[in-house]
Amino acid sequence: MARALYIHWPFCAKKCPYCDFNSHVRASVDVQLWQTALLADMRFEAKLAGGEPLTSIFFGGGTPSLMPPELVAALLAEAKQLWGFAPDIEITLEANPSSVEASNFAALANAGINRVSLGVQSLEDESLQWLGRLHGADEALAALTTAQKHFERVSLDLIYALPNHNPELWEAQLTRALSLSTTHLSLYQLTIEPGTRFASDVRRGIFAPLNDDAAAELFTITQELTGKAGLPAYEISNHARPGEESRHNLTYWRYQDYCGIGPGAHGRRGGIATTRHKKPENFLRAVSDQGHGIAEKQALRPRDQAAEALLMGLRLIEGIDLSATSARFELNEAQLIDPRGLARNCDLGLMWRRDDTIGVTPAGLPLLDALLGEVVADSLVDA
Repeated sequence: MARALYIHWPFCAKKCPYCDFNSHVRASVDVQLWQTALLADMRFEAKLAGGEPLTSIFFGGGTPSLMPPELVAALLAEAKQLWGFAPDIEITLEANPSSVEASNFAALANAGINRVSLGVQSLEDESLQWLGRLHGADEALAALTTAQKHFERVSLDLIYALPNHNPELWEAQLTRALSLSTTHLSLYQLTIEPGTRFASDVRRGIFAPLNDDAAAELFTITQELTGKAGLPAYEISNHARPGEESRHNLTYWRYQDYCGIGPGAHGRRGGIATTRHKKPENFLRAVSDQGHGIAEKQALRPRDQAAEALLMGLRLIEGIDLSATSARFELNEAQLIDPRGLARNCDLGLMWRRDDTIGVTPAGLPLLDALLGEVVADSLVDA
């Protein structure tokens, strides 16, 4: 049964040019209508995946910090009634660091949020403007201070490997970020996603992405500085002090069950993959018509689940236990991995194996996609 719940709030004040998430700009939002729909969607999931107290809840988006605190409180109260909460439940909300949203932080904390993921993205005004953000660096730092007053745990998001980034610039910015007393950092290299404005800009020659070698150098700097500061990577893009890892995201990477509600939300429960309607209006219509927002539901074969478990688990520094994975999906090791590919990459220092656990080394992390193609068994990929 699922012990994690994801709630998607699809609305933003502005669509960022790099973003391919399910986010939408609307002139107005009927909060009461959305509360009714999200509660109905939640109740439907709880009937199918209830039974154990929730260990984590994550409000993602979109921009969940635009949600009225009263709506957040209502959703949390219903989740507690339906599932119950583990004593140390982690309840995270993604937030933009604008002064308007920061003014709601106290109320959001009173509603039950105990961890916030703050989308600062850059500590430089010029980069923030280029990224299409609505806040400046000083505003972001002020919001961080406010967040640290009201929430037990605060994570900071930054995007690096921008076209103008060089080692000196990134090292200075990351060093500053590490001085801000956060216990968790999500550090993402800029990727040009299909369908975004940046993808169109690259196609038209307006700018060129940073080349792979330069980006790899910045990745190395990132690992070195975060490690020295006591926030080592625990996942390819996420860094934390020991014990401060995102419990909710570990649910995904360790391929455990979770329920996802709201527009475009994905879920995994009992070998069933669920996807909600993406467009807000379609989601509302579906809930009204059928009592839930599911657009697609698929029963995953053990091979499908094993492939996903490997793809997710090898993102983690801790690696993945092949023996436990074999037992869970009733597949032998040869059906999970290509032994020659694994041995070759271990010899190259890109992967490691300790007893039944395999993982990717720091040198191999920048090459993760290529490594997965060499190590995951063809029978999983082609099945």
